[in-house]
Amino acid sequence: MLGAIGLDARQESAYRALVALGAAEAADLAHRLALPEPDTERALRQLERRGLVARSSACAGRWVAAPPGVALGALLTRQRHELEQAELAAAVLAEEYRAEAAGGAESGVHDLVEVVTGASAVAHRLLQLQLGADEEVCALVTGGPSAVEAAGRGVSYRVVVEREALSLPDGVAGLSAALGRGEQVRAAERVPTRLVIADRALAMLPLTGRRAEPAALVVHASGLLESLSGLFEAVWREALPLRLGARGAPEEGRAPGPDAVDLEILSLLLAGLTDASAAKQLDLGLRTVQRRVKGLMELAGVTTRLQLGWHAYERGWVARELRE
Repeated sequence: MLGAIGLDARQESAYRALVALGAAEAADLAHRLALPEPDTERALRQLERRGLVARSSACAGRWVAAPPGVALGALLTRQRHELEQAELAAAVLAEEYRAEAAGGAESGVHDLVEVVTGASAVAHRLLQLQLGADEEVCALVTGGPSAVEAAGRGVSYRVVVEREALSLPDGVAGLSAALGRGEQVRAAERVPTRLVIADRALAMLPLTGRRAEPAALVVHASGLLESLSGLFEAVWREALPLRLGARGAPEEGRAPGPDAVDLEILSLLLAGLTDASAAKQLDLGLRTVQRRVKGLMELAGVTTRLQLGWHAYERGWVARELRE
């Protein structure tokens, strides 16, 4: 918890123990923490430099904890000041970057794209792109769902995943969690490429195949970026919205119709999963899924699953644009 102010696990454990004890010798503290005494003494000296502990003036060899409200408050104040200075520096650099970009527009196409190579560099740039978004992140995802970094801080997400992701272990659970965070998720038979677009200002897509060294292309505002945005919107329009993770107690007085579990099943079946796959992903029995599908067909008054899919769209059970 105190790692945010620069303390490692040993330093935090030593400080917490001293706060609880009031004062202790290094040997006693090492025994309490189950740490080697030299490591404990090193942690105490590091805490001393931060002003969190001090050597007892009344008893040689003993250490005392500084009052948390005073000592930690001072560290937090200093860190806030450092963060403010960093924010100011970032703003200045961003302004310099915009000015250079505006003044050097004629320098060539290479200013509109950048190539990132190496797994670590690609992952870091992708994280930067997401955390730098202010309004919306759009993503096409091949394979399993990717981690989302900007959700939960006011940034909306629209994500299209391949149908394959629904069949992966915990695939539906991960997508349900994403939907629970307020993301919009749709499924398509195939996604043409991995793609992430932030605020329609930056895009990132892979340059190499799976077996080659990872490399990605970062595209800045340009005609190419507009084309990539158009590609995402085209895939988004054709993809099927997912309804997952909406289970709850039945509502009293609810009009006859499919319940939340029915809609989860229907969503997965329309996305292309088999009864067995849908049952596995939703942790239901195969017969339960088949019984519910039969019930949906009876409710819709149809005799085939193709008719059921058409009826589901007509009734608004599933839709390209979900109805509230």
